[in-house]
Amino acid sequence: MASRLNPYLQFNGDARSAMEFYQGVFGGQLDVSTFAEFGMENAPEGLMHSQLEADNGFTLMASDTPPDMPYNPGSNITISLSGDDGDELRGYWGKLSDGGTVAVPLEKQMWGDEFGMCVDRFGIGWMVNIAQPQG
Repeated sequence: MASRLNPYLQFNGDARSAMEFYQGVFGGQLDVSTFAEFGMENAPEGLMHSQLEADNGFTLMASDTPPDMPYNPGSNITISLSGDDGDELRGYWGKLSDGGTVAVPLEKQMWGDEFGMCVDRFGIGWMVNIAQPQG
């Protein structure tokens, strides 16, 4: 899979409703994962991750804000870089995080991929996900 860039929206408990709405607008396949599906103790209600793949190639991702993180309307969009070219994506990560703030270090996560979150020096939020080979 080639690397791609797409918006990632943050909601305050209504991510499922919003993503179902966007599916009605754009069509396509909607996949959702709840916090509970990842085995979190005392899992909050809502979606840990959702992804809409529209037939025209549009991709939109979203989640609900976990209870221990602030929800800030107006700054609730992050840009997601994802793919399986680890070298390319690690290079982007290094440049984006340089001079910025790392919220989640780029490292292997419970779903098996490498993932990190940062805010670049201009205040823009970024997520990088490096898919691991299936097998």
